[in-house]
Amino acid sequence: QVLLMESGGDLVQSGGSLRLSCTASRSIFRLGTVAWYRQAPGKEREQVANLAPGGITTYADSVKGRFSISRDDVTNTVYLQMNSLSPEDTAVYYCNVLVGPYDTPMASWGQGTQVTVSS
Repeated sequence: QVLLMESGGDLVQSGGSLRLSCTASRSIFRLGTVAWYRQAPGKEREQVANLAPGGITTYADSVKGRFSISRDDVTNTVYLQMNSLSPEDTAVYYCNVLVGPYDTPMASWGQGTQVTVSS
């Protein structure tokens, strides 16, 4: 079983920046589309960014222009650079690798990392 570990979450002021990291217990990030999700209290988990194997990135409208996803194959780490943070970005952030025709998460969900943005 592959374990995912997210880190980098913190309490920041509105307008600040954070960089989240995601590592895996096995080298899986090249096997599919790497994605970052978030889940705010009382809301469903939503995908905010993904990076396809060919290098194409896709972002949710709510984070477009502010977030950037990247992958480092040497260190087997996926990053989410988050700029111009607002209180609406407050959530627990998760990563995963999506495979197959239905973008099925490859690994069990990790514990996530908490991002809290104060106004």
